[in-house]
Amino acid sequence: MTSKNKNANKHYLDTDKYKVDFVKLSKYFFTFSIIITLLGVIVLSIFGLNYGVDFREGSSIDVTVNKELSKAEVEQFVVGQGFTKDHTVQTSSDRVTVRLGDVLTHDQEIKFKKDFQAKFDPKASFEINTVDVEIARELQTNALLSVAIASIGIIIYVSIRFEWRFAIAAIIALLHTSFIVISVFSIFRLEVNLTFILAILTIIGYSINDTVVIFDRIRENLRFAKIKNTDDLIRLVNHSISQTMTRSINTVFTVFIAAFCLLLFGSESIRMFSLAMTIGLVCGAYTSIFIASPLWLVLKNKAKKQNEASKATT
Repeated sequence: MTSKNKNANKHYLDTDKYKVDFVKLSKYFFTFSIIITLLGVIVLSIFGLNYGVDFREGSSIDVTVNKELSKAEVEQFVVGQGFTKDHTVQTSSDRVTVRLGDVLTHDQEIKFKKDFQAKFDPKASFEINTVDVEIARELQTNALLSVAIASIGIIIYVSIRFEWRFAIAAIIALLHTSFIVISVFSIFRLEVNLTFILAILTIIGYSINDTVVIFDRIRENLRFAKIKNTDDLIRLVNHSISQTMTRSINTVFTVFIAAFCLLLFGSESIRMFSLAMTIGLVCGAYTSIFIASPLWLVLKNKAKKQNEASKATT
């Protein structure tokens, strides 16, 4: 081994180069993640998701008004129109959004517009979207298909660029991140619509980017470090995570601030998107740093032990 490689090996395995033993703490992270996953499964099994009009039969009415209306008076108006199925009302300074479980007929649309203008604002403008059962089912299928295709694409990409163990660790981390966001929306009965699916795909993109950065550093360090035993591999993983920690946190924090501002000051139409992004960015950073790399280490050690066992028997 050349002097340069010896110094590189010493550098990458120097235990003083990192302050947190991520691998040692991984059992707590894994336990926490398993508990969160089990709770999510239970909640989803009992309550399911609160699908918006995009994924179930119904109508969405967006009204632009010239004065602020209270939610209570709009609620009273909607009930007075005779809509019996579940409905939601959201109001802001210049906008009213009504989600109906009923599919509006042409005559009902005309009556709703006429009565609303007569009662609240003669100059109100309307945008009405209706989804029937067939379209709702198709949208649900397409949404699940888009997530599945994205996951398969990630597995192929990471497998080609790195190795299959990196791909397995990455996809488990991504699915865990997505599942936490979905579970939160189920627990608090938040509306799941097309913008939510867009948020999930965006979160997957940011999360895989952070994960690949850490994996790339692990692969780079493996080139210079001479791994003799499991302890060497543990030190390398800890050091690799520490080297990328500042970059990962800064990147996520920057996007988090933007998403949080959209949540606070954005329009009602992107509120669920912003909320999903805010939750997902935090969860994505957690899984990228504390789950993906330790999980790869578990798979790597398992393969190493199997190789050693097979050599011992031959």
